[in-house]
Amino acid sequence: MIEEGGADGVVDEPLSTAEVAQRLRASGALDELFAQIDRGQLPLTGDGGLVPGLIKAALERGLQAELSDHLGYDKGDPQARLFPNSRNGSTPKTVSSQVGPVDLDIPRDRAGSFTPRLVPQGSRRLGGLDEIIVSLYAGGMTLRDIQHHLAATVGTELSHETISKICDEVLDAVTEWQHRPLEALYPVIYLDALIVKVRDGGHVRNRAAHIAVGVDMNGVKRVLGIWIQASEGAKFWASVCAELANRGVRDVLIVCCDGLTGFPEAVAATWPLATVQTCVVHLIRQAMRFVGYGDRRAVAAALKPIYQAPDEDAARVELDAFADSELGRRYPTTAAAFQRSWDRFTPFLAFPPALRKVIYTTNAIESLNYQLRKIIKNRGHFPNDLAAVKLLWLAICNIEDKRAADRAKEAGRGRREKRQAEGRLVEGQVTTNWKQALAQLSLVYPDRIEPHL
Repeated sequence: MIEEGGADGVVDEPLSTAEVAQRLRASGALDELFAQIDRGQLPLTGDGGLVPGLIKAALERGLQAELSDHLGYDKGDPQARLFPNSRNGSTPKTVSSQVGPVDLDIPRDRAGSFTPRLVPQGSRRLGGLDEIIVSLYAGGMTLRDIQHHLAATVGTELSHETISKICDEVLDAVTEWQHRPLEALYPVIYLDALIVKVRDGGHVRNRAAHIAVGVDMNGVKRVLGIWIQASEGAKFWASVCAELANRGVRDVLIVCCDGLTGFPEAVAATWPLATVQTCVVHLIRQAMRFVGYGDRRAVAAALKPIYQAPDEDAARVELDAFADSELGRRYPTTAAAFQRSWDRFTPFLAFPPALRKVIYTTNAIESLNYQLRKIIKNRGHFPNDLAAVKLLWLAICNIEDKRAADRAKEAGRGRREKRQAEGRLVEGQVTTNWKQALAQLSLVYPDRIEPHL
């Protein structure tokens, strides 16, 4: 950004970088540089590149300005000898940047009291490089992959330990996020887990990463926390619910989970009035586990009247009809799966259609887990639980940023044009038809909802 003075002495609006580049190009000042780039005589990035050279010139000019401000006079000032402190040469220093290494001459003063702010003492990287490293790590690249990528693309060589320390700098943010205060009421909470591999001594073991997503009173879905445990179990989920309560969650209307045995009791220990709903998608998947491939489509169609029934009694009639049908007799385990989970499957049938769509499945977490699995599958395993939580948190932030960027690009689309970018997977996405669902919740739970409206 630069400013130009008008004919009347009034300073015009500052030019953007794009406008400055356009004016330089139009003036012909860049023609020789472009010709050298075209002939391969001048690289853009890396050692000896044009961009690192420009960065070096800009930084050294800024450092000289800082020193002049510190000493009280400009370089070459004839009155310099009247000041108690003076310039004393420079010290060479190489810093890593987004475009390659930059060799700088850091100016010094005789008193040794000058502390540069533009390139702080002890700093070996310019701003922006750390963000690139964290972004690559969040995208699923290993530390050694990042090390090779930076060396191959921008010529910046950083040690494995340095990259590890850069990624560890987010741990404070992870800890703060994991312990942040929560709202007193979440009408709906989804609970699910995915498997990650973590080193335990001399072995690599499967561990369950438990994730909770809550829908707040505005219908916005938010990831409430990530917890690592040896296996997914009702006892551990009970401790998760207790921690959420300690962080401020006083009441939950409906908890949607995957039908784990003992889950209702685990939830009731913290929120005794909460309704526990087994995910219908999980139940259907379990019911069709032993169904032959050729019959899967027919069985799926035959199960629809059960979970689309107007009430529990009608659903029972449809289940009995399926059990007595030819498909039911051929696959008795399918009907048995519904019968075993009947008490945890039927709660959503007592609600109107708009609310059913909100609580019948944990797909809000399933879609998130699908994205997370794509990122962690390249990792092999994690050295410890904290490393797994760190990557999952970074991955969630990365997923959200990509969705937000996609939607920003399409912000100018007309209403008639089909929207291409996906909505946010979790945090920031408003639940479909939430106003209608909240109105129905207010009728079912008036005493618990109204204090929070």
